[in-house]
Formats: sequence, structure tokens, C-alpha cells
Amino acid sequence: MAGNGSDRGSFWRGLLIGGFLGAVAGILFAPKSGKELRSELKQKGAEAFDEAKEFYSETRVKAKAILEDARRRAEELKKEANRQLAEARLRAKEVLRGAEEKTTEVSQLAKEVIEETKTEVKKVKEAAEAGFDAARQELSKKEDKNKTKT
Repeated sequence: MAGNGSDRGSFWRGLLIGGFLGAVAGILFAPKSGKELRSELKQKGAEAFDEAKEFYSETRVKAKAILEDARRRAEELKKEANRQLAEARLRAKEVLRGAEEKTTEVSQLAKEVIEETKTEVKKVKEAAEAGFDAARQELSKKEDKNKTKT
């Protein structure tokens, strides 16, 4: 326990001596007075502030130019997209118009084929009826011959 008290005393003594020597060294080795140092710090602070303002202005101008360029490019892309969309719509209308024309042509051809088929069916029906009539007449004649023979 006795060693504990002397350790504390040594610590405080070392602290006081070290603090005093540090203050003396600071005064002896300080290149400028406090007034000069404050003046230089103010000057350096003002220079740093001016540089920061200049950097901010330059950055703002560059950012504005970048944004303007981005807007211009976006507008160009929008115009190009609208142009291509209009072309696609025009092509789609042309394709639909062509499809409608083909549908009309096919429909007309189908009507013509149906009419021709109806005409041909009518002819076949008439020919069949004529053939049946002729066959009936022949049968009738044969039956009449057979009756007369008997």
C-alpha cells in the first residue's frame, strides 16, 4: 500500500514537469505569434472558402450542362421513338389494308366458285332428271312391248 501513494505522487510530479516543459517548448519553437497565426488562419479559411465557392460554381455549371445535354438527348430519343411508332402504325395500316383487299378478293372468288358450283349442280340435276325421264320412257316402251307381246 505504501508503494501506491508514492506512485501517485510521481505521476503528478511527472505531469506537472511534462506540462511545463511542453508549454516552454511551444513558446520557444512557435514560428509565429498568436495574432499572426490567427490572421493566417483567417486568410487560409477565406482562401478555402473562395475555392469551395469556385468549385461549387464550376460544379453547378457542369451539372447544368450535363442536365441540359441529358434533356436534349431524351427529347431526341422521344422524337425518334415517336417517328418509329408512326412508321410502325403506317406499316400496320398498310398490312391491314392489304389483308382486307386479299380477304375481299378471296371472298369474291369464293362467291364466284359457289355460283359456278350451283350452276354446275343445276346442270347435273337437269341432266340427271332428263336421264331419269329418258330411262322411264324407255322402261315404259319396253313394258308396252312386253304387254303387246303377251
